[in-house]
Amino acid sequence: MGRSESWNASRRNVLKGVGMAAVGASLPPVGAALAQGTAPAAPKGPKLLEMEGKARLSVLGDKPLVAETQAELMDDSVTPTDKLFVRNNGQVPDITGDPKAWKIKIDGEVNTPLELTVGELMSRFPNVTYQLMLECGGNGRSFFSPEARGNQWTNGGAGCPQWTGVHLADVLKAAGLKSSAIYTGHYGADPTLAGETDKPSISRGMPIAKAMEEHTIIAFKLNGKDMPLIHGAPARLVVPGWAGSLSTKWLNRIWIRDKEHDGPGMGGFSYRLTKTPIVPGTKGDEKDTVILEAMPVRSVITFPADGTRLAAGTKKLDLRGQAWSGEADIKTVDISTDYGVSWKPAKVDPAPNKYAWQRFTAAVDLPSAGYYEVWAKATDAKGVTQPFVAGNWNPQGYGANPINRIRVLVAT
Repeated sequence: MGRSESWNASRRNVLKGVGMAAVGASLPPVGAALAQGTAPAAPKGPKLLEMEGKARLSVLGDKPLVAETQAELMDDSVTPTDKLFVRNNGQVPDITGDPKAWKIKIDGEVNTPLELTVGELMSRFPNVTYQLMLECGGNGRSFFSPEARGNQWTNGGAGCPQWTGVHLADVLKAAGLKSSAIYTGHYGADPTLAGETDKPSISRGMPIAKAMEEHTIIAFKLNGKDMPLIHGAPARLVVPGWAGSLSTKWLNRIWIRDKEHDGPGMGGFSYRLTKTPIVPGTKGDEKDTVILEAMPVRSVITFPADGTRLAAGTKKLDLRGQAWSGEADIKTVDISTDYGVSWKPAKVDPAPNKYAWQRFTAAVDLPSAGYYEVWAKATDAKGVTQPFVAGNWNPQGYGANPINRIRVLVAT
């Protein structure tokens, strides 16, 4: 099968799969029944994604399609393509033809406006491959109380695959940034939820300094293979460490601006944090907000899964997980099995490159049979650590990063 035929087959699978979410089984809930060693009645499981080429992710929304990766599926050092979360803002575009012919326009505050095909990007600029975090700005939203608006992510709106592309900085240098260039504005080909193609479903931007950072790339490959349509092919931005809404899929334009971008997704409470702490559940003041940029420090225990039952006589639990922070490496991850009374350090592996998550491992003692909670708390190189509960409540639910907890039961 040729590349264009493969591309069209991928397009058909995505367009077919978007409407094929189904209810599936899940791990039983962990609570009093589990603590007592009894099995509760079979619960209604989360809605699971049914799409060719994708794992059975937990569906948080159908219109637009949003699906998060369960913690136990985040265990790979490099996130496999099938396990990478899905976050759309509009509809998946109906794209046909040779992906190398896809065009991206660079205009605005530049000396030489450009319109480059993906093929020209590949041949004209050095190709680079990095392992980079991609994380939804609302990751962790479900931990807020009271509930904030938006998809109720746990920790699964994040992944760390390998991306191949070109430095956005090289492209912007070729266009020649004017001294008036201070911000970008990003546009993709996805129609709005109403099917409109003459207006963007979302259009966010970033300061020029972040655009020129070496790990900010225009990507066209994912984990060494042609990028699937559902993840933004033929080309997308990858802006690591910052809110994933900046990593525009189906990229077709970057507008260089002389002021902060004001496209859809830049105003109101969208991707913004409150400057002055507000009472949880209150309306807040749009004028008293700041744009969400770097994502917060976070840890996720990926093995064992929450709710695991262990055999009688189990005295030690080998723990694994991932930790990351928006603009800093992880310095430490600490583990507690006594509700935070005491903490023991985990082993933290170095990142393969900046903006990649870091694996942590630990051996946890379980002195007797019974119910345990295992807590993980990451601290980054800037000294910022995870709180015990989600704080700094805001109407759209950004920045929730409480310590991660799993529950296990050792049989008697």
